[in-house]
Amino acid sequence: MKLPRWMMYLVVISIALSLVPIAFIMRARVTTSDKPRIHIIPDMDKQPRYGAQSRNPLFADRRAMRPPVPGTVARGALMSDQALATGRVGEDWVEVIPVELTAGVLQRGRERFDIFCSPCHGLAGFGDGMVAKRADELMEGTWTPPTSFHTDLLRQRPEGHIFNTISNGIRNMPAYGPQIPVEDRWAIVAYVRALQRSQNATVDDVPPEIRAQLR
Repeated sequence: MKLPRWMMYLVVISIALSLVPIAFIMRARVTTSDKPRIHIIPDMDKQPRYGAQSRNPLFADRRAMRPPVPGTVARGALMSDQALATGRVGEDWVEVIPVELTAGVLQRGRERFDIFCSPCHGLAGFGDGMVAKRADELMEGTWTPPTSFHTDLLRQRPEGHIFNTISNGIRNMPAYGPQIPVEDRWAIVAYVRALQRSQNATVDDVPPEIRAQLR
């Protein structure tokens, strides 16, 4: 039995239309967009939320961004080594960096120092970073000059004291503990010691086999 012409057209059109959703799905899989994907079952991917620094009438202080609960420790942040985590043993400052010092650690310390510390303290640690220079030019009277690392006071400070300063800040210097991991803070301490050594070196610091090359 031969199908009527109109029925054949209907079958062809139906087959063509059935391919349209597949074409859209394939196109969505290979293209990028700044709009979210269509979720047939949204689960919890999209839900009402508060923006940063916004108000939330649920809480007495009206802050949507809640501070950490006192005494809680973030997952993966618990450290049983007090010397490593705080720079102290009891009430005393750590006087030996509690990580293995390698060329890689010093290089890491240099990178982190250049990013976080050099804007104020300068690349060589003399307190002459670009932020400090700009503050001196403005002469607003509210700027506290950053400390040079090459003073007797800073050279005599224990390693734990420097670590604590990086972690919790001092005077007008903010705390960098929330931004810099513990191991990177110790790497910065090691690099600060290297900077101090570079500006206060003696002949005894030069390996014996190359001292004869010094002028």
